[in-house]
Amino acid sequence: KKMFAEAGIDGPPATWDDLVAAGKKISKGDKWGLGAEGGNLSNNIHQTFVLGQQHGADFFDKDGKATFTSDGAVAAVKQYIDFMAKDKIIAPGNAEYAQNQSLTDFAKGKTAMVLWQAAASTFAAQGMKPEDWGAAPVPVPAGAPGAGKQVNSMVAGINIAVFKNTKNIDGAKKFVKFMTSDEEQKHLNKTYGSIPPVKEAQADAAFGAPDLKVLRDTLSTSAAPLPQVPNESQFETAVGTAVKELWADAAAGRPVTEESVKARLEKAQQTMQQ
Repeated sequence: KKMFAEAGIDGPPATWDDLVAAGKKISKGDKWGLGAEGGNLSNNIHQTFVLGQQHGADFFDKDGKATFTSDGAVAAVKQYIDFMAKDKIIAPGNAEYAQNQSLTDFAKGKTAMVLWQAAASTFAAQGMKPEDWGAAPVPVPAGAPGAGKQVNSMVAGINIAVFKNTKNIDGAKKFVKFMTSDEEQKHLNKTYGSIPPVKEAQADAAFGAPDLKVLRDTLSTSAAPLPQVPNESQFETAVGTAVKELWADAAAGRPVTEESVKARLEKAQQTMQQ
């Protein structure tokens, strides 16, 4: 909030154009508008998937075949990398970040914005007070967040499954029931600073903080699930690596073009077909 006030910016950006404009006002000297985790494959996927939704790209067709080189996918990845390569609102060093260093930069007043889902516990651990920062919906091209091309977040996480051939099916089912119970979900998500996937648990007062209200509203109105395909993990590795390599190009001052983005995504798509 302090960095926004010093730059004369009244509130959080609602569109990507607003975000870039705000980022350029802030990005001076050793201060930067936006942070990123360029070396973190999963984070790369999370961001580019959401941008892909806004560009009409799902990364897979209805038959589960990879479509990484679609116009929408290329546009989404290029838009993300251009925050560094073209707009100059992300520090080049962020290309190597992979251990939440962007959150540390935010907490230390080096970066004004991060695209994140649940960071309150990290900020608190680094000395930030709740009044020092605020949460707002991730920008959309225009209008308000919603479904379709107005999606501004993704649904993913750690899942629990039981194999049908397990030797202790009853015990496994009891464990799943325990882990998804209201009380356990309250306990777990209070610890993580995240929103429980169990609706009844969301009603707990602990999840009523302003930042968590933004997360809860986003989850219920404008988030889309990551691709529901068997090789989703391979997708994260392949495309996440392509984006990581493009970050490296941007940080080194090498041109990032539609052609270079498409070439990286083509390489990623080929690994899915092996």
